[in-house]
Amino acid sequence: MKQFRVSYVLGAFAALTLLPALSSAEEGRKFQMHERVPVIVNKVGPFNNPSETYQYYSLPYCKEGSGGVSRRERHGLGELLVGDRKVVSPYEVNFLDSFTWRLLCKVELSEEDKKTFAEAIEDEYYFEMFVDGLPMYGYVGEPEGQAPILGHTFEGSHTFLYPHLHFSIGYNKDQIVSVNVTTLNQRKVEILDPNLKEVEFSYSVDWIEEPQLAWADRMLRYADSRFIPSTFEIHWLSIINSFVLVLLLTIFLTIILMRVLKNDVSRYMEIDNDEILEEESGWKLIHGDVFRFPSHINLLAALIGSGVQLCATTALLLICALSGVFRATKRGSILTALLLIYVLTSFITGYISARLYRQMGGKNWTWNIITAALVFPGPLALVWSFLNSVAWSNASTAALPAATVFIILGLFIFVSFPLSVVGGIAGRNSAGDFDAPCRTKKVAREIPKDGPCFQHPVVQALLAGFLPFSAIYIELHYIFNSIWGHKIYTLFGILVLAFIMLFMVTSLITIALIYFQLTREDHRWWWRTFLNGGATGLFILAYSFFYYFQRSEMDGFFQASYFFGYMAIVSYAFFIMLGSVGFLSSLSFVRHIYSVIKTD
Repeated sequence: MKQFRVSYVLGAFAALTLLPALSSAEEGRKFQMHERVPVIVNKVGPFNNPSETYQYYSLPYCKEGSGGVSRRERHGLGELLVGDRKVVSPYEVNFLDSFTWRLLCKVELSEEDKKTFAEAIEDEYYFEMFVDGLPMYGYVGEPEGQAPILGHTFEGSHTFLYPHLHFSIGYNKDQIVSVNVTTLNQRKVEILDPNLKEVEFSYSVDWIEEPQLAWADRMLRYADSRFIPSTFEIHWLSIINSFVLVLLLTIFLTIILMRVLKNDVSRYMEIDNDEILEEESGWKLIHGDVFRFPSHINLLAALIGSGVQLCATTALLLICALSGVFRATKRGSILTALLLIYVLTSFITGYISARLYRQMGGKNWTWNIITAALVFPGPLALVWSFLNSVAWSNASTAALPAATVFIILGLFIFVSFPLSVVGGIAGRNSAGDFDAPCRTKKVAREIPKDGPCFQHPVVQALLAGFLPFSAIYIELHYIFNSIWGHKIYTLFGILVLAFIMLFMVTSLITIALIYFQLTREDHRWWWRTFLNGGATGLFILAYSFFYYFQRSEMDGFFQASYFFGYMAIVSYAFFIMLGSVGFLSSLSFVRHIYSVIKTD
């Protein structure tokens, strides 16, 4: 119990430390007339590769200027997780002071600097800035004429740099409610001009009064941003169409299953005991084998425990999203909440895994707890280590700083793992014998070898994965556009409906398939239910390949590594989560049908 208290004290401390990153103050900052308004520069990178980001000053911009010297900002955990590296720039902007032109600095560009800018422009680099927490986006430059091939440009092509930025800042009384940055074509510079030796970086500021826009509503404007456009156009119509199809499928499966099951139970209940041996067939015949425990119970119990924890983490994260905890434009807060919730729900993994392992006759509970604690974080850590090495070798902001790595490692070692151990102890001590409604025979019944092709395990897994995937296919497209693009996802209510449909269809299709398996007198249902339920994760992985090659313009080893690496982890998470849903639903179903019939 002492270890339990220490773990939760550490967890509470982590929560208090990280919660400021999850929410924002209700009242914004108020400025005085002529007060300095910091312009924060963040990162640059190819527009089509959202994971491939670099520090703003990896390009030879002005680090010193009329407004002083750039200096680093402090970052929260969530900001570091999404690759933010904010720096206060030397742009001198004062509240309500407008001007048409001001010199930032003059930079003498070497041939290497010009080449760096040119390559960034040809790769469609964009930059990200912030004013009072509001993001601004713009392109570094613009290529014109023929595109470069193998490092050579065609005659007549041009690569223009935008050295002048115009800031349009909206205000309501003493608060900033909107920001925008534009680049002026009239002042662009041919960066590959051999006569170009020096570039003047300049800027202008225009303050616009917007009394109709309240500070609390200032984020709504970003739904129509060119860089982060809305996902609302046909969203509701598409999801309603999907919901109706899934509802019809659910009703159909329920009616068919209930009718067949009702007829079977009624027939078995009417048979006299003396006639049972002559009349028994189908799922009733294997009542002495159906509760025979499977092989590899340690791994199965660990996967079920981890899956239940992921379900709880997802549910709590969606509750936070619906309650308005997260800002639409700050995905770092969602990652922080995800990390924190997962760590603090580690008790569930140990409890469910150890309890199920004990009920199935497992003895080595220590190894079971270790397996449960590592079955998901282990593969995640391996994939992350590789991806972080790729980012570090490319000097990308996607690479986590050492201090952040130690914080996450400390959360796992001192909070997550101890909670898993405490949960395992509680689960083992509270578990009784497995409550099977039928006695298990000593000798296992032979499994019929012949059967229809649609009952083959691979065919059933494909069917079990496809139907739930069809329930979330449309929503998955929008989520991919948000995570692997520049769109903002805000319709968390629809996401909740999609998850409810996903869980319902997974439960029903897994139960239906396992029922038909039992009618074929095949009692090996334990692992089959988990694999059938988790098959949706394989479809998500397959869809990620389709999305990368057919729906996105991502390219390069760096972005491909991040995309497929993290999508493999996401697919694995869905595999475990939905596998546990399918297993627990089927376990309840099998217990129920064998508890209502007469057996020897």
